Amino acid sequence: MRALVCFFLLCFAGAAAAVGIPDPRVIKVTDRVHALIGPMEFPNPGNQGYMVNSTVIEGETGVILIDTGFTDEIGAHLARHVARLTRKPVKVIINTHHHGDHTFGNAAFPGALVISSEMCRKLLMEGEAEWLATVEGAVGRKFPNTRAVPATQVYANKTRTDVVIDGVKLTFWVPEAAHTYGDMMVWLPGEEVLVGGDVLVQDIMPNFRDAHVRLWIDTLAEVKAMPAKVIIPGHGPLMGVADAARLHERMTRLYAGIQAGYKAGLSDSE
Repeated sequence: MRALVCFFLLCFAGAAAAVGIPDPRVIKVTDRVHALIGPMEFPNPGNQGYMVNSTVIEGETGVILIDTGFTDEIGAHLARHVARLTRKPVKVIINTHHHGDHTFGNAAFPGALVISSEMCRKLLMEGEAEWLATVEGAVGRKFPNTRAVPATQVYANKTRTDVVIDGVKLTFWVPEAAHTYGDMMVWLPGEEVLVGGDVLVQDIMPNFRDAHVRLWIDTLAEVKAMPAKVIIPGHGPLMGVADAARLHERMTRLYAGIQAGYKAGLSDSE
């Protein structure tokens, strides 16, 4: 009987570990900026949908958190890791684009100001049901407290806006389009850090489902000319401008090859 009890306890412990959200890899980028590097797998029961990088920026009185994960549970998980870095509360959320893996964790921060591009807010509300179904299907269970929480402060397409939030100088860069039609990158001039969202990814295939590839290439050309010491991508390890230049070159070759095939009359599959 004792052996049987031990067996069931071990099984229970193993099952509990299997459904736990993995911890991010926490990297100190500057004195006030930390990157929370998430898993790189697609959403699955093992990672509970956690698959995104987030950025923690410490202000004078609170924290600015960029991208919050795929569920309210992941948002709360990230909040616990923020609390290990500082006692200051999360006061501001910034979403780099509308995809659920970057935005649905907003629900874990009910008192925070949410900021995004104007188009991100629109696309987030239009795609709420699809993205919720995606994560629930991939993980295999419901997330009743996960929902889209759109921004109340937004920035227009094709703008760069300099702001100061809680003593931190930021530039909100909203390109015409790139990874999506609602991207917004965040430049910290005092830190020489660029938070790229999924406009910039490292060691994975970029996601083209909502992209405008030609404009994405144009945006990457601007990124590689920036004086950034560190780029925090939406997925994958930290990057530098040389990595951004390589991504630009690969995407340019991809586009040119497809364009040549199209002009030659090849089919989609060819």
